[in-house]
Amino acid sequence: MYVGALTLDILLGDVHSLKQKRSVVRPIIAEVQRRYPGVAVAETGHLDLHRRTEIGIAVVSASAANCAELLDACERLVAFHPEIELLAARQRLYNEDED
Repeated sequence: MYVGALTLDILLGDVHSLKQKRSVVRPIIAEVQRRYPGVAVAETGHLDLHRRTEIGIAVVSASAANCAELLDACERLVAFHPEIELLAARQRLYNEDED
């Protein structure tokens, strides 16, 4: 069993309040969930800043290759949005043999 984790650090465009931030971030999270129903996705960081956000995505799979493919696809989907700028993406892979 493999667990893949993806952390996306995102700069939001013309956003001036937390309410506007929610109106940008929620549809992105919903799209990832709709397109890839087997992943878990949530806003995980920079909750008090209105122009930055961190989105975390996790997946469980039987193979490392499938985890990496799915996380890459999620990263591309999020990066495609013109209203945001993807500053950094960090992928990690865990398996049951690690201590």
